[in-house]
Amino acid sequence: MSESLQPPVAPRKPHVFTVHGTQVEDPYAWLKDPAYPEVTDAAVLDYLKAENAYFEGVMAPHRPLVDRLYEEMKARIKEDDSSVPQKDGDWLYWTAFETGGQYRKWWRKPVAGGPDQLLLDEPALAEGKEYFRLGAFAVSNGGHLLAYAIDDNGSERFTVRVKDLATDRDLPETIPDMLSDIVWTADDSGFLYGVANDQWRTDNARLHRLGTPVADDVELYREADEGFRVSVGETSARNWIVIATGDHNTSEIRLVPANDPTATPILVAPRKEGREYDLDEHDGTLFIHTNDTDPQFRLCTAMLAAPGDWHELIAPSPHFYMTGVECFRDFFVVEGREDGLDQIAIHRYDAPTAGHRIAFPEGSYAAGTGDNPEYAMDVLRIGYESMVTPGTVYDYDVAADTLTVRKVQEIPSGYDGAKYRTERVKIAARDGTEVPVSIVYPAGFRRNGTAPLYLYAYGAYGMAIPPGFSTGRLSLLDRGFAFAIAHIRGGDDLGQQWYHDGKLEKRTNTFNDFVDVAKGLVAAGWTAPGRIAIAGGSAGGELMGAVVNSDPELWGAVVADVPFVDVLNTMLDADLPLTPGEWPEWGNPIEDKAAFDLIRSYSPYDNVVAQDYPPLFITGGLNDPRVTYWEPAKWAAKLRSVKTDANLLLLKINMGAGHGGKSGRFESLREIAEEHAFVLWQLGVEE
Repeated sequence: MSESLQPPVAPRKPHVFTVHGTQVEDPYAWLKDPAYPEVTDAAVLDYLKAENAYFEGVMAPHRPLVDRLYEEMKARIKEDDSSVPQKDGDWLYWTAFETGGQYRKWWRKPVAGGPDQLLLDEPALAEGKEYFRLGAFAVSNGGHLLAYAIDDNGSERFTVRVKDLATDRDLPETIPDMLSDIVWTADDSGFLYGVANDQWRTDNARLHRLGTPVADDVELYREADEGFRVSVGETSARNWIVIATGDHNTSEIRLVPANDPTATPILVAPRKEGREYDLDEHDGTLFIHTNDTDPQFRLCTAMLAAPGDWHELIAPSPHFYMTGVECFRDFFVVEGREDGLDQIAIHRYDAPTAGHRIAFPEGSYAAGTGDNPEYAMDVLRIGYESMVTPGTVYDYDVAADTLTVRKVQEIPSGYDGAKYRTERVKIAARDGTEVPVSIVYPAGFRRNGTAPLYLYAYGAYGMAIPPGFSTGRLSLLDRGFAFAIAHIRGGDDLGQQWYHDGKLEKRTNTFNDFVDVAKGLVAAGWTAPGRIAIAGGSAGGELMGAVVNSDPELWGAVVADVPFVDVLNTMLDADLPLTPGEWPEWGNPIEDKAAFDLIRSYSPYDNVVAQDYPPLFITGGLNDPRVTYWEPAKWAAKLRSVKTDANLLLLKINMGAGHGGKSGRFESLREIAEEHAFVLWQLGVEE
């Protein structure tokens, strides 16, 4: 039946513009509704609905496989799961799912004993909604109020409400269009937050006093640079509120007292192009984590009385990439990665340079500090997992240097780690750079070049992809796949320089690394050309678009989720919400001809050519503010009109969701099941 279906054909409409003397043709520009973020254009909606109908029709014969995969994945999830309770003041806090529940409930009970109290009921809030996401969640310092924010359409414009926990009723105030965290003042009389402007940019920090009109909220800071974003936070001791602003390259921090938020802010250090810093505070001393002298970062201290006078405490290391610092009453914690593997080090204030690292049992893993809300802690909550070890929650006793298991991710349908193997290899890219690759595969996997392999990567914004655990991945491993994560340049897996070596004028390193990893895995017998399924989302979807243009014969199936593929047009449109803040990542093609030429040379949409392409599964979200719906839609339309093969191309647009796809833990599983079914079908592994 699916073979008789015909895909929709989007009409080509002439649209030509000139930049830096170069003419650019964009025959599918009409798919961008001029009224965006409202999408009401009938022709646009009809085309998207036709693509969705085609998707459903083609997938219909494969629904039994989708259902099997979904049931497998669902059976690996403990439905009535709950988090390990954590103490914060007089209360123990935790979250829990009920059997069949898509969303969690938030609970607490008195440390001294007493009944459980339901703080927030996500299932009730989500009832009847196609999409639901909880954003900020902040209990007041005294524990009697809760400020929370929800998004019910995927646009990432959250609405703030405040609940009186004694009466279990919401207060009258409602704040729309919030896009930030929430930080309570010391006396709980109000909180700090930020709203999104018309361009979906948080350019402000505001103070709301309970019981006063939102229109009277005090603006504590406004950012003039359209590329910078403002955020609010607090120090570990909760005595200072942090107002931070910055872009992908540069940061600047102001501090206001939590007990006097309208006091004149303390500017820690003025912005300096390329300098990033963040901080915590202990007994009047600032602990500043910065890349001012080295992309590996260092740790400095400064007195609050002279916040710009920095003194090096821990020097940068060529092997240790410092990612953050957190202060507690009796010690501070430095986190980072050594040669790509997570490290957590405990430092005493009386001997601050002699840190003690927590030892973990495997050679490849992901680890980090978890929920540690109190300043006076002597036992730290730690999270740990590997590609073969389910998520594990530890309590680390700082004085005794011991790890106690508090919870291991339960897999109700059963899990035997002995059935799988994992290893970390390095593959040389074409310029000689060695790229780490984390691989998990079934025991008995034969490296004779016949097996299917699923290759994943992201490679942008300095975001590392940890070698973590996935229950959904087991459905591929159990069908004979190896699963590999390519830690390509553009992420910061091996440090900030690794990130810098995959951005701006070095962006093509990211694409080359991915292709060269795939070829290296073929050479080592892991798989063969045409037996490789690849996947990436957002900027990772841009990666997918680039490598199907450059090396289409390598891939047997491609999954591109909310792919950032119309790079040139997006970076040329300063009116789009994210564009000005993205120029430090991609370049500014409006002002810089070299940036224009480079982006035009790799932008996936602009480089679609008449050649054979592999089977493609493309997704988008109508309400997505990050990668707008027309990017995947335009790309799919152009591919359909130009490609010379008969391979399948599917476009699925979530009409009621945004960047993350459908919400709810089971609905998101079904989307993964669809993508896995597509991969199995296209690689001939379908049962």
